[in-house]
Amino acid sequence: MKPFYPLLLAIQFLTQIPVRLKQPYGEREVGASLLYYPLVGLLLGALLAGLHAMLHGVPALLHAALLLAAWVMMTGALHLDGLADSADAWLGGLGNRERTLAIMKDPYAGPAAVVAVALVLLLKFSALAALVQCANGWALLWPLLLARSAVPLLFLTTPYVRPGGLGEALAKHVPRRAVMLMLLATLLATLAVLGMRGIALVLGCLAVFWLLRRMMIARLGGTTGDTAGALLELMETAALILWVLMDSACS
Repeated sequence: MKPFYPLLLAIQFLTQIPVRLKQPYGEREVGASLLYYPLVGLLLGALLAGLHAMLHGVPALLHAALLLAAWVMMTGALHLDGLADSADAWLGGLGNRERTLAIMKDPYAGPAAVVAVALVLLLKFSALAALVQCANGWALLWPLLLARSAVPLLFLTTPYVRPGGLGEALAKHVPRRAVMLMLLATLLATLAVLGMRGIALVLGCLAVFWLLRRMMIARLGGTTGDTAGALLELMETAALILWVLMDSACS
């Protein structure tokens, strides 16, 4: 396995940071890239926190809108696309597994997709506006970290049901022991830094993870790349809202 390739693959896949790998890489590197998803979350969170500091003095609503625009651009709306496809498929699939999977592959966005994306962006914008008012930019680290920790956990615990593509390589070659150790280290670091707030935040995120994974299992028997993206978006939103609700300075 080529040194640093898994990290660079994670950055290349999850962000719009200009990382382009010229040398060939294999499925083992793709699977190992899951180890670095939380680190990529920290990187994105740090960039947003830096932008938050640079926007000091900008009116709160505009400040929040610029943060959200940067958030979407840094990720290329990749996970929003997964959320949109999943929303359309869940509504149009009518409880049928094969129909749900077929709709998920349709490139066109229906009403459910538009509504789901609009609601998530509205919730994120509102939570960001609250964070701007309570001047807590570093809180941006935690939603991005925890949401990108949820994706390795999903691939570790959930069958992948769509053959072919990057998702299958991730599921097939996930380094299980290393991912478990990484998730444990992420959990302990979060609790060490945040204390009791970290416990509440982690428990809330685990509840969202459990609910969404249960829905995937019930409908599909597992996960796809689109549902993994939807999970990430919804986890980010839930963690951001939870932080605002727990932060007395935002009350």
